[in-house]
Amino acid sequence: MERYKILRELGDGSCGNVYKARDMITYEIVAVKKLKRKFYFWEEYTNLREIKTLRKMNHPNIIKLKEVIRENNELFFIFEYMDYNLYQLIKEREKPFSEEEIRCFMTQVLQGLSHMHKKGFFHRDLKPENLLVTNDVLKIADFGLAREVSSMPPYTQYVSTRWYRAPEVLLQTPYYTPAVDMWAAGALLAELFTLSPIFPGESELDQLYKIYCILGTPDLTAFPIGANKSRLLDLVGHEVVPPVKLPDIIPNASLEAIDLIKQLLSWDPSRRPDADQSLQHPFFHVDKRVPCPLHDPLELKLSCKRSKTNLELKLQDFGPDTDDCFLGLTLAVKPSASNLDVVHNASQGMGEDLLLCSDFNHHPDQSIFWTLLSPDQSGIHTPAETSLPLPFSSIQQHQQPIGVPQSAGFSFQPLQPNILTSPFLALSSPFQRRRCL
Repeated sequence: MERYKILRELGDGSCGNVYKARDMITYEIVAVKKLKRKFYFWEEYTNLREIKTLRKMNHPNIIKLKEVIRENNELFFIFEYMDYNLYQLIKEREKPFSEEEIRCFMTQVLQGLSHMHKKGFFHRDLKPENLLVTNDVLKIADFGLAREVSSMPPYTQYVSTRWYRAPEVLLQTPYYTPAVDMWAAGALLAELFTLSPIFPGESELDQLYKIYCILGTPDLTAFPIGANKSRLLDLVGHEVVPPVKLPDIIPNASLEAIDLIKQLLSWDPSRRPDADQSLQHPFFHVDKRVPCPLHDPLELKLSCKRSKTNLELKLQDFGPDTDDCFLGLTLAVKPSASNLDVVHNASQGMGEDLLLCSDFNHHPDQSIFWTLLSPDQSGIHTPAETSLPLPFSSIQQHQQPIGVPQSAGFSFQPLQPNILTSPFLALSSPFQRRRCL
């Protein structure tokens, strides 16, 4: 250890002490973890789970183990140095993180978990203290409780800090999976919005009760084999309690974030998305879609009987080629314009104030507006989901509205069940170029 000069102590844990140190050869700042246990034989430390795990990990969001030193029966781990842990950042915050900051942190957490799980390990102790941060770069650390996915159960019942412990572990099941890490990720996501733990239990039973109060009554058949279900029943009885509305307790979270939290914090571990699936959630792709409630229907009551504010959608990256199969939409609101009367006149009785505007590269002198019409011509009153690209196909126009020359139609089909209850019909008409707000 003569190579490293200890600068100051960073933390004192149950397994060891962590110090900030300088490599006197390279002058690099490092973190030194000194284990409290004595190691008298070489084989004792080579079988340590933390060493076995980290030696197989090479990922930008997982802490790098640089060296292991055994000296005077004491063991030292030399890690790359990180400025803070996420707990410190949360504790020092005077105002909540922005959603973009939360998205940045969670992306890195999930990328690290994805790599770890694919390598055959799960962490089992994911919490803010074990997530290290330097210049917005986050790395997962402290693999002392890590376990190989292929290892044979039963697993230990005491894993992770209580507040981030999955319910199947609280119910003392010896058979659990990497889904315990995904539960912790969901609890972490909620905490980044509120700056306080979502389930701050004071004991294991109190932890279960706090989960029950927020998630409601679980389906007891969803728990793994060996779960002590009576532990929960003795606590809450057989009364069926509905879940609370998460927006009420996390008011600053977007609907996409709320939906992801709900999925990750599922009683049933088999229903939690894995890390890769979570990264595909709309919460991480807000720049690719028009914001819209995931479950709350967007009710559009359109009428052309009087002048009203128009809802306008600008289409980007849309060309005349048949291979242009997806529309990128930007939502904007624009007051009614007098030169749109032809659209109103052409659509009397059909109901329209929702317009789509697209600029063709080959037609710089004009823009195209599409009026969205309900197939039943009685107005639109349907759940709308625009977080995904809308595929379209040309359709044959059923009628030629007066005053709308060369009209063509596109049928917008729903991508998922219950997203759109019926297809929209879009009629096109050339207009003089106007700026889309």
